[in-house]
Amino acid sequence: MSALESLDVSAFTEYLARHEKKSLLRFLTCGSVDDGKSTLIGRLLYDTKLLFEDQLASLEKDSKKHGTVGEDIDFALLVDGLEAEREQGITIDVAYRFFATDKRKFIVADTPGHEQYTRNMATGASNSDLAVILVDSRYGILTQTRRHSFIASLLGIRHVVLAVNKIDLAGYSEDVFNRIVAEYKAFAADFGFHTFQPIPLSARFGDNVLERGPNMPWYTGPTLVEHLETVDIEQDLVAKPFRMPVQWVNRPNLDFRGFSGTIASGLVRPGDAVVVAKSGRSSTVKAIVTHNGDLPEAGAGEAVTITLNDEIDISRGDVLTAPDNRPEVSDQFAAHLIWMADEPLYPGRPYLIKLGTKLVPGQVTEIKHKIDVNTFSELAAKTLALNEVAVVNFALSEAIAFDPYCEHHDTGAFIVIDRISNLTVGAGMVDFGLRRASNIHWQALDVTKESRAAAKQQKPVVLWFTGLSGSGKSTIANLVERRLHSLDRHTFTLDGDNVRHGLNKDLGFSDADRVENIRRVAETAKLFVDAGLIVLVSFISPFRSERQLARELLEDGEFVEIFVNTPLDVAEARDPKGLYKKAREGKIQNFTGISSPYEAPENPELTLDTTAYTSEELADQIVAWLDKREYFGAGSIFGDYSI
Repeated sequence: MSALESLDVSAFTEYLARHEKKSLLRFLTCGSVDDGKSTLIGRLLYDTKLLFEDQLASLEKDSKKHGTVGEDIDFALLVDGLEAEREQGITIDVAYRFFATDKRKFIVADTPGHEQYTRNMATGASNSDLAVILVDSRYGILTQTRRHSFIASLLGIRHVVLAVNKIDLAGYSEDVFNRIVAEYKAFAADFGFHTFQPIPLSARFGDNVLERGPNMPWYTGPTLVEHLETVDIEQDLVAKPFRMPVQWVNRPNLDFRGFSGTIASGLVRPGDAVVVAKSGRSSTVKAIVTHNGDLPEAGAGEAVTITLNDEIDISRGDVLTAPDNRPEVSDQFAAHLIWMADEPLYPGRPYLIKLGTKLVPGQVTEIKHKIDVNTFSELAAKTLALNEVAVVNFALSEAIAFDPYCEHHDTGAFIVIDRISNLTVGAGMVDFGLRRASNIHWQALDVTKESRAAAKQQKPVVLWFTGLSGSGKSTIANLVERRLHSLDRHTFTLDGDNVRHGLNKDLGFSDADRVENIRRVAETAKLFVDAGLIVLVSFISPFRSERQLARELLEDGEFVEIFVNTPLDVAEARDPKGLYKKAREGKIQNFTGISSPYEAPENPELTLDTTAYTSEELADQIVAWLDKREYFGAGSIFGDYSI
């Protein structure tokens, strides 16, 4: 190897080492449509010389085809990669880009400005340390400026740059800049930002992006890049209490059992005492195992496997924590929630809640209020629509460990997942645990569900009849109960119309009220099952998620979904109560099958064809089905009878 080659290798190695030690800043650009977010990022990539010649050539070609700045290069096209975005001149998805200067590395998220893509903006903000909020100097503070600033604050961003862009189109006016800054400070005064840096700039021409330029001698603050290079955003996660959500129980053989995960905060060393947050069981760390060998210590951000000196019960979703500073453990908490789905949120509807590595069923029990992002006032609400923000109470199927989001992002943030589609429909930040039921405990009872059922010589079960109005649910359910009563079975019927005269008389027929209607009925049916009864439930119950909630309240074999399958035209032709006629005339709103959907069961235990059999025949089929499966005890009542 020549001396020159050796020098080049040495210099390159030194450069890589220096680059590796640079700090990393994650930030996002946000604001209203056409405020210049993508153009700014394109300018940053261009000015920091991170574009190859072929990229520049392609950019020049695309600028002529899709550009919006005449003969100049349209830097927004570097980021707006989707064809739909280029055609419309807007950003739809979140685009991530990397660039670096001599002092720092950066990952920037370009987020959408349109209101319907606010959820994408929240996604970008959840991974960022700083927000660059752009404002078009011609229009000043807009609704999306307020919305994005509020969401950034809500998601824990504490460092903000107010980039007053397109200042060239306002004649580089200092008065325009000062007016916009004053207006922004007035509405964002309570957002808790630790640093706030207003900068007048022109992303198109590069003024105050990397260099100052001659157009604004009145501005003496830092350029955007200067501020990004020097702003102190370091979070001392190592100084926080130890937290490690367990992602995987590592058991490759009988001689090794470790708990794998990424340390969310704090330090851990062999010999340290640790506690499982939920169970309170404790042990000491035996070793910190990695692919490259055991470590003397590990800190926040490191992915490790921890082995313990004691065999204690730990599974995925548990949190290992310092014994003297544990997270809260509860099955209820209050939280801020950003709703991200087209389908509204209804309190009482079951969802999946994923916090850290823990996934549990849960539901919103109450919407305390939603927040008007324009005025930040608190509004009453029964449901949440797409992009709305609210303070809500959650109830989970089991207690989990968490921290308030303001204290710890990793153990205080969660997502809400639709149980049917498996899509993420909401993002939440825990405010505090709810201990309202801390003085209430299950009372042990000597007479159990099993002993009550044995005395009645039957297995308790819920027969859940679902179908359109006029399908024949109540008629068939009534016939089934008469037959069971004649056989000395112990039964009770919960009928949709009858229940609305008492238990649910305060509920209307909106989707939110229907969800609550079924939730109450499901809980009531469960109490009757605990009493050892055969419960007949006759409700339209149009939503699969609510029927699934009822099923999950009960044990295996205690819920029988019976789909009374009557086509809409047949049910409408019967119209025993004249309801379809009124619905067609617009006199009844939210009528299932007409102006509100009915979600037919996908895998019911029984499907009844009311066009092929009479109600009496179908009732006999149900009783025979129950008899065959020994709900009346061993020994058949009817002999061999199948449907």
